[in-house]
Amino acid sequence: MPPHPVRRRVAVVGTGAIVGGSHLPALRAHADRVELVAAVDVDQERLGAFRELAGEEVAGYTSIGSMLDAVRPDLVLIGTPPSLHREQTVAALKAGAWVLCEKPLCLSLAEYDEIAAAEEASGAYAAVVFQHRYGSGAVHARDLIAGGELGAPRVAHCQTTWHRDTDYYAVPWRGRWASEGGGPTMGHGIHQYDLLLHLLGRWTEVRAMAARLVHDTESEDVSTALVRFENGALATVVNSVLSPDEVSRIRIDCADATVELTHLYGHRNDDWVYTAAPHVAAERAAAWRVPAADVPSSHTAQLGALLDAYDSGARPPGSGPDARATLEFAAALYKSAFTGQPVHAGGIGPGDPFYPAMHGGHPDWAPKERA
Repeated sequence: MPPHPVRRRVAVVGTGAIVGGSHLPALRAHADRVELVAAVDVDQERLGAFRELAGEEVAGYTSIGSMLDAVRPDLVLIGTPPSLHREQTVAALKAGAWVLCEKPLCLSLAEYDEIAAAEEASGAYAAVVFQHRYGSGAVHARDLIAGGELGAPRVAHCQTTWHRDTDYYAVPWRGRWASEGGGPTMGHGIHQYDLLLHLLGRWTEVRAMAARLVHDTESEDVSTALVRFENGALATVVNSVLSPDEVSRIRIDCADATVELTHLYGHRNDDWVYTAAPHVAAERAAAWRVPAADVPSSHTAQLGALLDAYDSGARPPGSGPDARATLEFAAALYKSAFTGQPVHAGGIGPGDPFYPAMHGGHPDWAPKERA
């Protein structure tokens, strides 16, 4: 392959565990395509530790505004708490930088539409980290399903059943609508059901429940949903932080095969299993096996896809209407759970209480300090 034409200048905003543990290795893996030039953190001690890890040539800043003015990066990676994402993403877009932001990209559909407007004004793009889409097993499964190779999708299950203790929720911004946007529906299960939507396509209807069973939080600690897809498939979605035996799982039953993914925080090819229906010939089923190349789901894989888009001047995957559909699914799940009514795709817009906030101002779920 010919060398890439230019190395993109990258800045990171937030230097905590997700940036040091996931974004920095991704940048190093693509060192021929990117150059880390700056880091931003309000905590100078944490910033200094990150710069030692990343290399002293990385300039340090305590505000995103001063960094953008001084550095003018091509790409900004954002790994701060969720309540900061919208403001920081819009600032980077206004400075002409592309953005790759940790999930959730923002805390409401109203905020998402602000980001979309900033994209339109700047010509730059903002993508959200949904790294599970980019492993080779997921790419292969999506190609098979979209191409009709497994037959029509009929039934699906998606579960994020994890465990988080009271110490986890002692971090001030967790479990609060204003700072996290919600509970496991927004902060944990979003990765898995984003992959489900990526594999099955447009959803059309959600019926849901949510509960606060254990943790003293504003938001839920478990939610469940029944989902109808445009292609007719029906699915269940479970998001939990109450489950001692932790697992992340997707199962899709199609007319000719069942495809299953079982993992925890990331998948490889071996985590995908295909089971042919009895009527399917062995030769046909053999063609479904996962590809020879084994690309783990990771920030590294997603960053590569984003850089490919940057080089070609195309909208990156995991941005725009595609990523909005995942956030809209979260809003619809909350609205259905809190109102007891089914919610249809496209049904939440300006004027709807669930458009500016995931809790929708519902008296049983709105922030406790609310009048």
